[in-house]
Amino acid sequence: MTHYTYIWEFMVKAGKEAEFVEHYSPDGTWAKLFKQAPGYVETLLLKDRKDGQRYFTVDRWRSEAAYQAFRSRFADSYAALDRVCEDLTTSEKPMGCFDE
Repeated sequence: MTHYTYIWEFMVKAGKEAEFVEHYSPDGTWAKLFKQAPGYVETLLLKDRKDGQRYFTVDRWRSEAAYQAFRSRFADSYAALDRVCEDLTTSEKPMGCFDE
């Protein structure tokens, strides 16, 4: 089975690391939102060993259609959570979408 995966890079503000991890970890706020939708597989949170402010999230879905259905159905919740988290980082950048 091919999964739809997307990866984001985040530069976390100094002093905000613990709060960032609360939201972006595999059991964090984002994953809890994703788990409400059919087709969500998992989230991974990776911390750069050389730069403690640099993190990557890897979100996996059964298909791009499942992800797009989630974004449509949960658009308001997604936007609200995004606003809560926007003060945690100095930058966030999509690294791409991938098939496994």
